[in-house]
Amino acid sequence: MARVWIEDRETHADYQLAMEKWQAAKRAGSKRQPPGRWRVRWYGPDNKGKALTFQKLPQAEAEVHALTAKLDKGSYRDPKSGKAAVKIVAEEWFTSKRKIGRTTRQDYRELLDNYVIPKWGDWQVAAIQWEDVSAWVTELCTKPGKSGRILGPHRVLKTYRVLSMTMKHAVFSKRISTSPCHDHELPRPDDEDEHVYLTYDQLESLAEAAGEYRLLILTLGYCGIRWAEASAVKVGRLQVPKRRIRIVESYTDVNGELAIGPVKNHEKRSVPLPRSFADELGTLARGKNHGGLLFTAPEGGPLRYNNFRNRIFNPAIRNAGLEGLGITPHKLRHTAASLAIAAGADVKVVQTMLGHKDASMTLNIYGHLLPDRLDEVADALDVGRKVALALRSAPIVTT
Repeated sequence: MARVWIEDRETHADYQLAMEKWQAAKRAGSKRQPPGRWRVRWYGPDNKGKALTFQKLPQAEAEVHALTAKLDKGSYRDPKSGKAAVKIVAEEWFTSKRKIGRTTRQDYRELLDNYVIPKWGDWQVAAIQWEDVSAWVTELCTKPGKSGRILGPHRVLKTYRVLSMTMKHAVFSKRISTSPCHDHELPRPDDEDEHVYLTYDQLESLAEAAGEYRLLILTLGYCGIRWAEASAVKVGRLQVPKRRIRIVESYTDVNGELAIGPVKNHEKRSVPLPRSFADELGTLARGKNHGGLLFTAPEGGPLRYNNFRNRIFNPAIRNAGLEGLGITPHKLRHTAASLAIAAGADVKVVQTMLGHKDASMTLNIYGHLLPDRLDEVADALDVGRKVALALRSAPIVTT
């Protein structure tokens, strides 16, 4: 049983002194409430003494019952813990993110410093209500940000998620019981980023127009790996006989510096490699060091995204007659997914190719491309039923 009790402070020296000060202030016109006579004391889960004061005994008794129930059920939270400033909780949350990559860490830092902390930093975590967050989301969607421009849907969603993760940390650290970041109507990122699906012919035209980087375009467009992963593929990860590429690392650009690190979501995987250009990749790898990069910049070393896009990819787009479609090296993943689905790949195969954390993400993005197989299922069920009916009506042969 939790230990919670009430003290009557009427004879305590500190209470009498507080009453004298209050009476003097009242005579001077102060409307401040008198000090509480009844003090509720208890020990929290940390075995540290806590106390709250109340003016009336029934209030103190109600608090004793409430605290006792919470302590017994394990749902207790220190009443003072919710007073922690959001900026303190946000830094705790940020420090706790030990598995994120350098790019994600930099992105979180930027969103905290530019949007979350300037708005919420001095607020107590317990003071933020659902309607406060809702109004903030509307503000993010309609008012120019620090850059002077209105944030796009994708950026608004990321900013909201940073606050949401901060408030979830406040829940886990028992500062608040529930987070105000739930059930908000958020902008859809795909409203600003329409997927582009190239045909086989368009992809081949783009690859041919890319010249010496034809094989890189084919790898992006047929294998579905991310740009950061393709630029980090080592020669030793290419398995031509098995027609696989092992994806275990990726490059990230942090403040202009390229750094090698784990793949997104730490999802190491093997992706299928079409036989039609697997041997060509083997030829490209021949003579290179086992630990060297498969795809390199013209002068050697790792490829940089902006340089490749401006010098190689965009001119190839123009030469292939594919301007206006909004194609980028990264968006060739969508083409790989659509071609794989059209070729009969199921959701789990596409998930593995693209390195999604779970199949639900793949379904959310590409579910509309999956064929409607209801008639196929109904026909299969029909065949099974006909077989069963035929067996039921067949004459029984005895010997």
